[in-house]
Amino acid sequence: MTVTLKDLPVDVGVVYEGERIRWKDTRIEYGGPKVEHKFELCIVVGLKEIEDEKVIIKGPDISDTEPQTNHEIGILIEMAGEKLEKDLEAVFERRIHEFTNFISGAMHLNQRYDIHIRFSKKTGDKGFSLKDWGNAFIALYKSTFPIIEKIQITFLTDPKALEELYQPAIDTYEQRDARARAMTDEEVDAFYGCVLCQSFAPTHVCVITPNRISSCGSINWFDARAAAKVDPEGPNFEIQKGEQLNDETGEYSGVNERVKERSLGEVTQVEIYNMFDNPHTSCGCFEAIAFYIPDVEGIGVVHRDFKGETVNGLPFSTMATQTGGGQQVPGFNGIAIEFLRSPKFLAPEGGITRLVWIPKSVKDRVPDAFPDGFAEKVATEENVTDIESLKAFLKKKDHPVVQRWKEAPPTEVPEVIPVKGAPSATPTPTATVAAPTSMTTLPAGTIAAPTITLPITLPSGATSGGSDLKLVLNNVRINIKNVYIKKKDEA
Repeated sequence: MTVTLKDLPVDVGVVYEGERIRWKDTRIEYGGPKVEHKFELCIVVGLKEIEDEKVIIKGPDISDTEPQTNHEIGILIEMAGEKLEKDLEAVFERRIHEFTNFISGAMHLNQRYDIHIRFSKKTGDKGFSLKDWGNAFIALYKSTFPIIEKIQITFLTDPKALEELYQPAIDTYEQRDARARAMTDEEVDAFYGCVLCQSFAPTHVCVITPNRISSCGSINWFDARAAAKVDPEGPNFEIQKGEQLNDETGEYSGVNERVKERSLGEVTQVEIYNMFDNPHTSCGCFEAIAFYIPDVEGIGVVHRDFKGETVNGLPFSTMATQTGGGQQVPGFNGIAIEFLRSPKFLAPEGGITRLVWIPKSVKDRVPDAFPDGFAEKVATEENVTDIESLKAFLKKKDHPVVQRWKEAPPTEVPEVIPVKGAPSATPTPTATVAAPTSMTTLPAGTIAAPTITLPITLPSGATSGGSDLKLVLNNVRINIKNVYIKKKDEA
């Protein structure tokens, strides 16, 4: 009997994609930062190796668990077909994210060994089971990819069964990434794009190159190329590089054009290696965040499984809120851990040698990302707890970033720029801020980014003459106690 979506106790369709399931509405949670072992893996096998449309459950089903509890999970999807290739494994694997989100009352985040999934109480009350989840996969995969002749789904919720397949899954991911690692961006004529995360981040367009894997870490250049060929109307597509506008920052005319098109005009310029100027957009499934630490002029990296506060006092969740959503946020970039191995990793900012802090688990995972003798210069949560201890650590280890401190210009009054009509001995202009007369205090927890106007008081008899005045702040830290909003008087 052929599995159809009509056989399921809940509705399934693209209309439910992007649905968020809050904890108070959650029946069960799989994966996420609270558990160590979780993965999703898709592999291509021989036609005689699997039983078509079979769903296997090794461990407790949804109905066997207590409400609002968190559990480990492994999802293994085996596919067979004469036209299937190994290059398609990661392509089909990434669709687990999309197809799960098609289910009413389901939320799927992230990928590979980092999945985070919730099913709502309403969906649980309708009797939704792991078998139903598997049947949804079967129907959606077969209808989307007719080249799949057989498909078998296995859910592992028993810790022992899960642990047996966990390391083989990790090894498979590494083998895929190693293949793309041998190539460079200069060797290819085209890059690839992915908009799979636009249900959560409407303006996000992932640019995938040999030297820059997808931000989620699950699609390399080979995977994206295979996806674009097998499903031309799908979320992966070719990007002709066009003219190289900036070699160091990774700006290409073709990338700008395609990103503008697929972001509906919201993003017009992308420098795919840059951290500050026109950085790559960030989705919601990024594997890690690269964040600037101005106090030491260095870069930190934190992954979503890191518990507690990072060296700058912020947890991953807080920075993720600021970083994601399809935004271009200077100083906060969503990245894949694999990107740390790339020679293009934040190259304009100094690359890997600008890295000053990283969780030990990530540092241990990518030892080959660091030049000889450099890894010991990068702090972890085991070495430092705050900015001051980080400074001391970097000085002790003679980290290259310390040279940037020595090269910083001394704090002094900048040279006075002559103003048209001003006396020859023009005193330094002073910035004054007019006190608002009518104010409204922002509600607690609200963050805004207002435009701040600084009227410049010029010397007596001087006029601006239409010249632009630039206010430069060097080595300045701004502490904000209260934020006020004043309605601008209408003309």
